[in-house]
Amino acid sequence: MRDEVFSKPIEKQFEFDEKIAAVFDDMLKRSVPFYDEAMALTKRYALAYLKEGGRLYDLGCSTASTLLGIERDLKTEAELIGIDNSPSMLEQARRKLEVFGSKIRLEEADIIQYQYEPAQVFISNYTLQFIRPLQRETLIRTLCDALEPGGVFLFSEKVVSENKRLNKLMIDGYYDFKKAQGYSEYEIMQKREALENVLIPYTEAENREMTARCGFSHCETIFRWGNFATFIAVK
Repeated sequence: MRDEVFSKPIEKQFEFDEKIAAVFDDMLKRSVPFYDEAMALTKRYALAYLKEGGRLYDLGCSTASTLLGIERDLKTEAELIGIDNSPSMLEQARRKLEVFGSKIRLEEADIIQYQYEPAQVFISNYTLQFIRPLQRETLIRTLCDALEPGGVFLFSEKVVSENKRLNKLMIDGYYDFKKAQGYSEYEIMQKREALENVLIPYTEAENREMTARCGFSHCETIFRWGNFATFIAVK
């Protein structure tokens, strides 16, 4: 379904409700530059670190597209678990899983409160940015503790630049990208207002520093386009 959620006046702040869930896949493709390429990299690295009998969690799994891509190319026996706190998102995900006969396990839960079992891979795509900074760091530390030695945390985030001029140029470039995808000026403005104080991005450096404080030995940017970045943190 085509994303036209913000073609009408907004009535509330952004949340992953039924309206968003229904158009979420289209929203991602048209709102995140090179989304497919970033997810392909995420899948490649996840499969490289997921061992026989291992476990992978996708935090904020939304409609489970990333998990399904990983399951499709999985060559070993491993447990894939998707966690999301949006019933509407999980309803869309379950429909997909049923169509593909998937063995992926879905959990409706708060990723901050969830009790994680030992894992080799954690994934979080554009999820941390919706978590308040203090809770964000607590979560990353919890994930690091749950990872087996040598395990990885793959995450994608919207980022900001410390340089004001560069940051404005990146924002302008992003808006031009969205216009090219068919979004109107009005829709772009509406979504920006809905996300105000809901989405809190860090700089690229702040994301790396956070992983170091939480116990990861190394963090590297494996993809970046303007103010969108994908990272891999190694325990």
